[in-house]
Amino acid sequence: MGLIDDVLNDLDEGFVGLFAQWNFWTTLLATAIIGIITYQFATHKEPDIHPFILYRQSERSAVRLPGESPEYRSPSAPFGQLTSGLNVKDPGTPRWAKGRDGDLRDIWRQVLAGVQPEDASGSVQGPTGRILTVLGTEKVIEHKLDDITRQINLIGQHIATNKGDRVAIYLPNSVELLATLFACAFYDLAAVILPFDQSEDVVISMLRRAEVDTVVTAPGVFPFESVVKSYPALRQLIWVVDPGSEHLNWNDIPQGESQVSVFTWQDIVKESPQDAGKTLPPLEGQKPPRDITLFWLSQRPFRDEMVTFTHGNFVSGVAAQLSAIPASQRIDTSDLFLPADSLANSYTLVWTLTALYSNASVAFNSAAAQAHDLSAALTGVNPTIVVATPLALARWHKQQFKNLGYFARRYKVQRMRRWASIGHMADLKGTGKLRLILTAKRAGVTPGPKDPVLSTGLLTDLRMWLGARVMYALTAAKVAGAVTQTLYYDYRLFASSRTNSETHFGPPVTSVVIVLRDTPEYKNSDDVYQGEIIVRGPAVAGGEAALGEVGIMREDWTLGSPHGEILHDDDVEN
Repeated sequence: MGLIDDVLNDLDEGFVGLFAQWNFWTTLLATAIIGIITYQFATHKEPDIHPFILYRQSERSAVRLPGESPEYRSPSAPFGQLTSGLNVKDPGTPRWAKGRDGDLRDIWRQVLAGVQPEDASGSVQGPTGRILTVLGTEKVIEHKLDDITRQINLIGQHIATNKGDRVAIYLPNSVELLATLFACAFYDLAAVILPFDQSEDVVISMLRRAEVDTVVTAPGVFPFESVVKSYPALRQLIWVVDPGSEHLNWNDIPQGESQVSVFTWQDIVKESPQDAGKTLPPLEGQKPPRDITLFWLSQRPFRDEMVTFTHGNFVSGVAAQLSAIPASQRIDTSDLFLPADSLANSYTLVWTLTALYSNASVAFNSAAAQAHDLSAALTGVNPTIVVATPLALARWHKQQFKNLGYFARRYKVQRMRRWASIGHMADLKGTGKLRLILTAKRAGVTPGPKDPVLSTGLLTDLRMWLGARVMYALTAAKVAGAVTQTLYYDYRLFASSRTNSETHFGPPVTSVVIVLRDTPEYKNSDDVYQGEIIVRGPAVAGGEAALGEVGIMREDWTLGSPHGEILHDDDVEN
């Protein structure tokens, strides 16, 4: 008992001594300690994604053909079940029945219908997104959806009535480009989207190869006289005129060129009856829509690839991107989507269609897509989701590093990288702040100052400074959307060096599968799978395509490059 009494006496004396010395500073220190511990417990959250998912991001087939790797696919697309469409259910279709794959017409119908309540019959309009045009730093124009529907109908009817068949769209990112694309879908016209701001020879070459008879373009950027002289097959031209120039006579035709009928977009819309074109063509009895042709620009002159996609290719790509976003971060009406890359790029176009189908708001800034300038793209608008080129992101990254002092840069970057590597990123959904950046490397294009490959270090810096997640994809000429794409919650940093860290392009999306085929330099073995990337699936024009790009399957079953082509900031073109 004596030992217990001694212990109790010591404890009593200790407590008495402690509280005898208690003062204001002791209270402040104790309060701070308790507050820190409480805060850690209150704000603790589990990692966004289980590490096992990051360690095995693809599924592969059990067997492989000689000279090839196994077939790799997304875990969300089991064998034999690649994503082929939007699963559109027409009114009256039972809930348990499989829906249609759909096409671009169903995307615009979804834009008009809005977000439907669970018990809605389909006739009730739910919340819809907005479509905006950004002009400079202060002026933002909101376009009414009914007005765009009217333009779709009137332009489509006009072209069809004047015996148009293949329609070339030569415009910067704009509402008119989008409306013309949907007009072609609704009125049995073949759409050809030309890359904007090209030289005269390139434009004429693309028109000739695509065999177009109608062009929708803007004055000042389209070489009308040269095209008419060099390409006599042109029959119809529609000018999209700036509002400040509508008073001019745009219907004048140079001497001897009267076979070309010239109209303006504004005249077609304004001269039609007010009640005309307000209703879309009926769903019943509609014909399958015509194809969509895009051009894949290469670094070699006059060797640009022309690819013809079906609407099935595009809706498969859209469905794959819908499934790429986790359910908790799904694109919805609270998002503002900004395509800061050209809509003539299938990756940008597919993501724009995905945003429209998700009833997000979409903003068009025509200048930003051409300048590869992220700061210019974000001027005048606060998007939550942006599609940007690697060059724009690399330029912005280079500029930010110049602005940071050496010691501040070193401390802040290292600290924030450690934080990002843990897997805890701020949830910015619905706050009106940028939350997602989408970018892609083009397959078959040699990396260089104009087409940089982004390292994981650079991507981590972007996440830190912009407070947004980044999804990095690999795209190809014959694939609508992405071939492979990093996961939404994958923000790992593979090396401590910012400029020499590794990079990868994620696993295949749900609309394609990939295999790696032997080349003279790269061979597959039982331990290493590498070679030319072959992609198959419903999002691929023709069903299968060789990308002309060499890839290697990493230990986490994501697609990487065996070359390690990472550029330093000094190598990025200004």
